[in-house]
Amino acid sequence: MTDTAGTDPATTARTTRPNILLICTDQQRFSALAAYDNPEIHTPHLDRLAGDGVLFENCYVQNPVCGPSRASLMTGRYVHAHGEWANGVALPAHERLFTRELADAGYDCGLVGKLHLAACHSGRTEQRLDDGFRVFRWAHDPYKGSSENAYHRWLKASRPDLYQAALDPDSPVTFDAMPTEAHYSRWIGNETIDYLRSGRDKDAPFCFIANFFDPHHGFGAPKEYLDRYDPDALSRPVTTPGELNGKPEIYTEASEKSYAGHAKGFTEYSADELQQTKAAYYAMVSLVDDEVGRILQALDDEGLTDDTVVIFTSDHGEMLGDHQLMLKGPMMYEEAVRVPLLIRWPGTIPAGRRCADLVQWIDIAPTLFEAAGLATSRAHQGDSLLPVATGTGGWQRDWALCEHRNSSHPYDPPVHTTMLRHDRWKIVVHHGDPATSRRRTGELYDLSADPHELRNLWDHPAHAATRTSLQERLLDVLVATEDRSQEREADW
Repeated sequence: MTDTAGTDPATTARTTRPNILLICTDQQRFSALAAYDNPEIHTPHLDRLAGDGVLFENCYVQNPVCGPSRASLMTGRYVHAHGEWANGVALPAHERLFTRELADAGYDCGLVGKLHLAACHSGRTEQRLDDGFRVFRWAHDPYKGSSENAYHRWLKASRPDLYQAALDPDSPVTFDAMPTEAHYSRWIGNETIDYLRSGRDKDAPFCFIANFFDPHHGFGAPKEYLDRYDPDALSRPVTTPGELNGKPEIYTEASEKSYAGHAKGFTEYSADELQQTKAAYYAMVSLVDDEVGRILQALDDEGLTDDTVVIFTSDHGEMLGDHQLMLKGPMMYEEAVRVPLLIRWPGTIPAGRRCADLVQWIDIAPTLFEAAGLATSRAHQGDSLLPVATGTGGWQRDWALCEHRNSSHPYDPPVHTTMLRHDRWKIVVHHGDPATSRRRTGELYDLSADPHELRNLWDHPAHAATRTSLQERLLDVLVATEDRSQEREADW
């Protein structure tokens, strides 16, 4: 405990409350890190971060696409509670972001990169909430869009030749494959380092969020990173012949065309193209890894490491050809909804811990509140991860919930799926009437016997009792996760 007697209040706040650095990627499945036992990918800096803190083996997001998932991160609430049920839907203005709460408590808050709490399509500038960010370097993605995209402003000013070339459809230069020094991910790294060195309020603790766009498609990277991977040496997609015959019909539809017909489907890729895509995906992760290394070095150089909680995670996963699917959407496979989560806090979280408990994205905001010494908001629906991360307490919740409410590119008829992970089991309900005119069906997997989710037991007579039990538990979970944050003032 630091002795704060007789010290300046600003200094007291700085020495008793940790800084917070949240690093988030986009569309990075849990296995796209060497620390998650993947020998194919090179991520030495993130592996170091994992080794210095705790690695959560089973972290689930609350929705398999960007906007609703990020709203759950920023509010600490389930999708059916916060109301941003799909991409292109704005988070209601009354919802409180954890950064607003931290700013009110004296934290200097900043963000660089993507936020995605409102519509950003067709050049729209994202509507900004009362978010608490003093520093706001918004850039939804690396592509040509809103005039408020800070990356494009920087690129146009610093490298007008590359900016103009990327706008030319006949040019070999693309925003995805920019040279490293001009790449979106390098810009995120530079902005984060600049904040740590000179942009922060040095009289206050900080909370800074670095939101990378990679490894989101379109599957491009600087040549020096592509050259690190041999496509032919990488593993092939995880599937079996005829796998989709025993799965809900939407997967056959999505296999033929991704994003409800708006993107290339698995069946349109050749075997070589699938391998090249995986290599590019890994290359994007390695680029982010190098930028994380630069950021961690800046923390060291500024003497901030010991006083900073660092979190690394991603908003959802990527199918990458597994189960004969690409990208994301209504699917609830592990590759789509399970993400990396690493937390380092020197002197508080022991190095080298691995946690197998079922945790969720809604747990991150309460974790940061406990680290900052703040009471958890009544609206938060998650729990702090610090007791299990530090080894000072157990973990009680033995389930994870994920909801898709036609949340990706809209399907017609709508596709609504709800996943419950409990113990060794995963159940996914594909809803029917009256939610949608699609046929009610589902998936049931024994993750102990079938970790790759290849055999759907939904209609298997031997597992009928298990299915019924899990469906009943899902109903109980949905009741338990309703929003009851409004205070009851009296009995009537």
